[in-house]
Amino acid sequence: MIQFTLKCDKGHRFDSWFASNAAFEKLQRNGMAVCPVCGSTHVEKALMAPRVRDSKATADVPAERPLTSDPSPAEQAMAEMRRHVEENSEYVGLNFAQEARDIHNGDAPDRAIYGEAKPKEAKALIEEGVPVAPLPFVPGRKSN
Repeated sequence: MIQFTLKCDKGHRFDSWFASNAAFEKLQRNGMAVCPVCGSTHVEKALMAPRVRDSKATADVPAERPLTSDPSPAEQAMAEMRRHVEENSEYVGLNFAQEARDIHNGDAPDRAIYGEAKPKEAKALIEEGVPVAPLPFVPGRKSN
């Protein structure tokens, strides 16, 4: 695993973990690297300082933030938003663009939905006047 400091085209900076540099580049190429603040898919690596541990570091001085620390207020707010979306809307998966279009045109029952759409599909929905917005998290895919 590797941690990168990333930034979006709006200037938001955030850290994220990836299996490898190639994994990040694949997600970036496919528009799946998303800013958690604004939802922008124009994300790139920011200038980062390397993490080098002092060979004389003592066990009582942590080298980095422990993984079990309390979540920040922003992390708490995003977790609450995710919980609210998942409890109050229907996950339609990769059919999001078509389902949103059908609801907008009156061909499907009016209801709150969330799912996944490629950037090109989301842009087409916006151009058609379908009210959509990016979520600051990637929905977990539901399975059997």
